[in-house]
Amino acid sequence: MAMLSQDAIKALGFLSAGENLQISDRASFYGVNRIALGNNVRIDDFCVLSAGLGGISIGDYVHIAVYSSLIGGGKIELSDFCNISSRVSIYSSNDDYSGGAMTNPTVPDEYTNVTHADVFLDRHVIVGSGSVILPGVTLEEGVAIGALSLINKHCKAFGIYAGNPARRIKERKRDLLSIERCFTARNAG
Repeated sequence: MAMLSQDAIKALGFLSAGENLQISDRASFYGVNRIALGNNVRIDDFCVLSAGLGGISIGDYVHIAVYSSLIGGGKIELSDFCNISSRVSIYSSNDDYSGGAMTNPTVPDEYTNVTHADVFLDRHVIVGSGSVILPGVTLEEGVAIGALSLINKHCKAFGIYAGNPARRIKERKRDLLSIERCFTARNAG
């Protein structure tokens, strides 16, 4: 995986771009002027970030693994220490599947009925490989999503969720919060 230089990243025209970014030269960005990147962010090969009017905001120490996509007109926010595994899809827009409107981006807006809703992933969220997160969902702090899950509802803090649609299956340990404090203290000086 070849990574873009820091100068090449700055030249792309992100809304903001932090320090120590690792971005694959095979990742794709649309609406780049509406994408904000924190510090220590890694975006792997074949990821697609397509920011609509709501934009995409990525915090510090965030990893987005291969073939993942963040797409839509609503805002998508990934808070600090989020980990997005491979082939995860996060959507902040949705077509009308009822047949009451046409679908797809080649059709003019007046013939479609696309809805938009913000998606928020709080600190320390991890999303397992192949999962899909639908518009309007909030994943609270410390949520863990099992592989191949469909997330269509809010997920409460430090729950482990899995399935299609996902349901809460158990509690996640909070040890990572004290580990974060040690990590942050070590890196503060």
